Parts: sequence; C-alpha cells; structure tokens
Amino acid sequence: MNIGTRKILDRSFTAVGIGSIIVMAFALMVVVVPIVSNGIGAVFFTGTVEHRKMLRNEFQRGNVEHLASGVASSERYRARVYEILGTFEAELERMEPEKKRAYTSKYSQTRTALQALLGPLPGDRAPMLTRFKYGQTRWEKAGEKLHDLLYESKWDNSNAEIMGKEYFVSRATAFEGTSLAPLFPYIKGNIEKMLLPEFTVYWGFITDSSVDSHFFGGIWPEIQGTFFLAMGAMLFAFPLGVIAAVYFTEYARPGFLNSMLRSANSTLAGVPSIVFGMFGLAFFINTLKVSESKSVLAGSLTLAIMILPTIIRAAEEAILAVPKTYREASLSLGSTKWNTIATVILPAALPGILTGGVISLGRAAGETAPIIFTAAVSVGSAIGLADVLSSPTPALSWNIYNLASEHEAAAQIRHVQYGMVLALVTIVLLLNLSAIVLRARISKKLKA
Repeated sequence: MNIGTRKILDRSFTAVGIGSIIVMAFALMVVVVPIVSNGIGAVFFTGTVEHRKMLRNEFQRGNVEHLASGVASSERYRARVYEILGTFEAELERMEPEKKRAYTSKYSQTRTALQALLGPLPGDRAPMLTRFKYGQTRWEKAGEKLHDLLYESKWDNSNAEIMGKEYFVSRATAFEGTSLAPLFPYIKGNIEKMLLPEFTVYWGFITDSSVDSHFFGGIWPEIQGTFFLAMGAMLFAFPLGVIAAVYFTEYARPGFLNSMLRSANSTLAGVPSIVFGMFGLAFFINTLKVSESKSVLAGSLTLAIMILPTIIRAAEEAILAVPKTYREASLSLGSTKWNTIATVILPAALPGILTGGVISLGRAAGETAPIIFTAAVSVGSAIGLADVLSSPTPALSWNIYNLASEHEAAAQIRHVQYGMVLALVTIVLLLNLSAIVLRARISKKLKA
C-alpha cells in the first residue's frame, strides 16, 4: 500500500470516527434533554393554593399564616362561582321535566370538570380518595382542566374516508339564557385569583412518600428500594466474582472443567434479564424459600446472579493486567502463593476490579425484569433494614414502567414519571463517575 492510499484511509477512518461521536452525542442529547427538562419540573414548578393545602394536610408542611391568607383570598373569588351554581340549581328545579333532563346531563359534566379544577364543591360528599380532595395542584395542569371546563370535545365523522377529527365547542353556548351562562367567562377571567399560582421548589419529591398512587408526594421509597436492591446484589456478587476471578487466573488448569466453567460464565452474561427474573422466582422463592413471597433478599440474589459474569470478567482482566514481575518478586522473597495474591496481586488489580464492580452496581440499579417477580411492588412505603429479608419494595425502574403503562391516570402524572427517570439516570451516572474517580485515586496511590 502506497503512502497516498494510506493517508486517504487514515483520514477516512478519522472522519468516520468523528462523525460517529457527533451522531452519538446528538442522539444522547435527544434522549437526555427531555428527561432533564421534564424531570426538573417535578421539583421546580408553579404550584397553586391547592398544592399548599395538600402539603399542609398530608405532610404538615408550609407556612400556616401564608396558607390561611391565600385560602381566604381564593375563597372570596370562589364564592361567586358557588353562588352561580346555587342559582342555576334552583332554576333547574323550576324547569319543565323534559328541559330539566336535557340540562341536568350537561350540568353534571360541567360540575365534574369544575370539581377537577377547583376541588370539592359545596354540598359534595367528603371524597374517599385523596386525589379528589383537592383541585389542581400544578398550574400547567390547571390550564388543561380549565380548557376541559370551557370547551366540550366533539368529533367530526362526516367524511367516511378519513378518521374522525376532534374539535371543541364552547360549553357556554349550551347554557345561553340561563343563570349558569356567566360562570364560564367569570372563571376564565379569575382563574389566577382562585388558584393563586406561585413558583414552588418541592424538595419533598425526593424525600416524601407517595400519596394516593403518586398523585401527590414523592419517590423516596423507590429511591431507597433501588439502593437496597443494588447494594444487596453487590454484597453477594462482588466477593463471589473476585474469588471466581482469582480461581480462573491463578489456580485453574487448562482442561475440560475450566473450559466448561468459562463457557458457562460467558453464556450467563448473554441470558436475557427476564429469564433471571423467572429463575429467581422459581429457585430463590419457590425452591429455597428465602422468603414467603417477594422480598428485597430474593431480588438482590437474582440481581447478584445477573451481574456476576460482568464482575468475574472485569476482575479477571484486572488481575491478568498485573505485571508478572510482581508475582515473581513476591515469590522470590519467600512469600506463599496465597499471600502473594492477597497482598500484591489484588491490591495492584484493585482499580480495575472496583471499576467493574461499580459499573455492575449501576446495571443492577437500572434493571427491571429481574425484580418484577422477585422484589418489586407498584405502591408501598419505605422499608427499614430489618424488613429486607421478608418485605418487597418499590423500585425506580419498575415504578417507571408501571406508572407509564399501567397507571389509571398516567397522563396526569407525567412529571412523576420523568422525575423518576431523571432520578434513576442521575443515580447510575453518579455511580459511574464514582468508579472513574475511585479508580484514578487508587491508581495514583499505587504509583506513589
């Protein structure tokens, strides 16, 4: 190959490499930016007086005087709404039966939309679920509910060749000529005075437990459960992985058994994670009965088996990277083989071993399938160390999936879903960064 062709190939490979990095960075930004922007909204947002009521009633938090002043100010403007409703209800009673039936259905829809916006109305029964005790706690959601109150959704199916198109009709037109007609322009013009939006920093999203299936509160049980599961997995997998790596590199002799063990380890690394979940259910819970049903212990053991091949491989490569002269020098001074491994080989390989361990810890924290059948629950409170042997726990990875796909009001709690994703991504990122810092510091000490 002549020099000209080699230069062209070198430049081509360089351009392809740079292009690949740019594409990967762009793809990462496309994924990360929405997560960060929407996830931050779980903590920093514009809250209403309903949010401040909820904090006081459910968590005993907030300035009592400020809340009382806000509630009094809000009620002054809401009183006109209640007056209009009462006047129309009296008018409804005086209507002819046929006309009354027509208006009753429309009024019921209007009243339901108003309850979703402002909370329970005078004369309503005390709601059983917490979500119905308050109006909209977030200002952006209040805008959506205001639109639902002011406009009724209709569908145009006149063209059979295309799908029906949604359009909106003002609810006020259905009540023209009645005492309810002034309600809609009044609410539209005074919604800020009735909800009193304020910029809110809600750190309770990180430290509070959820209320009413994540309609309110925070994600502390999920964060704590993720930590217990990941650390429990490392507690089992890390020692076993290092011991196995020492065996493969220092004691195992070439042969059929060694080949089988290495093949088994490589095969285990490629098994789908859902298979580990089913294995954990069948082996740890149904066979060994480490717990009566789902538990942190069963989930940790399942995750430990899943990350074990990664730890073994990382530790093995780190040990093999230690120069042979270290072994020879230690043995020549009369040290035993085990003493050489414990005092020379493993300390020298420690940066690589710890790096593999922390990366495996990050993977364990982000896995969903292995804990579905062994440890995770959709809703639950934070558990203590004494409960890890017998109790299941919420976890970020499982609850993200559950809230996004199975929650009855998934569209209303998008901020919680994004907040959980951001929390999980942050935890995994911090674990990986800690691996880099830890490796650098240990390497520096070893060189010194």
